[in-house]
Amino acid sequence: MLRKWRFFVGLVILVCSSLYAQTPEDVFNRANELYRAGKYQEAINEYDRIIKQQTVSAEIYFNLGNAYYRNEQLSQAILSFERAAKFKPNDPDIEHNLKLAYLKTIDRIEPVPDMLVIQWMRAIGALAHTETTWIVFITSWILLFGSLATMYLVVRPDILRIMRLIFFISFVLVALSAAMMGIQSLQENSQDKAIITMQTVTAKSSPDAKSVDAFVIHEGVKVKLADAVGEWVKIILADGKVGWIQSGQCERI
Repeated sequence: MLRKWRFFVGLVILVCSSLYAQTPEDVFNRANELYRAGKYQEAINEYDRIIKQQTVSAEIYFNLGNAYYRNEQLSQAILSFERAAKFKPNDPDIEHNLKLAYLKTIDRIEPVPDMLVIQWMRAIGALAHTETTWIVFITSWILLFGSLATMYLVVRPDILRIMRLIFFISFVLVALSAAMMGIQSLQENSQDKAIITMQTVTAKSSPDAKSVDAFVIHEGVKVKLADAVGEWVKIILADGKVGWIQSGQCERI
């Protein structure tokens, strides 16, 4: 009798928990309501709940960035906006909020101009998303071999002309998409960047607390991660300065 009673209680608890379980969409809507009510920290907690469930998107990080910004947590706001930008590059709303957030940072670091080749590569890589490039590459590859096989099997002149045209176009698309994938891959590998999360950070000339101070930066600065030794990471600023900081003083985008 006791076992049956325990089974019944467990079943009721299971049914009730399933009825009251919240989907990520429910939590997202609740977070938005909290944000509109001015309860920014509570909204942040709700957005974080969604992210911890591995449900991420540009919209979630964008709204999270707005909540951090309103809650005067500048570095986390910039970090969230940068993560949103990875999902939606060149989005005008994300870019606008990022500019506003960066205007509140203390440091004004003038970036070193890129070489002309680097600028061209960035422009080419930004023409399409990585997923789109993959779709074009695979589709063109299929058309390339499909048209080649058809030319060997079919002898009708009118069909051969069409297949030659398809073969030529698909060959060009395969070459272009392959080149673009290579450029996008290089860009992704070179974009291991982070945001300084501590209010004030003193970068060292080597991964040692007793080494010479290299420079001082403040929260919200975007840095490139170059190397790591134990609890230290090597950072490169936009103006080319290089230094070492502790890994806990920044957070990877």
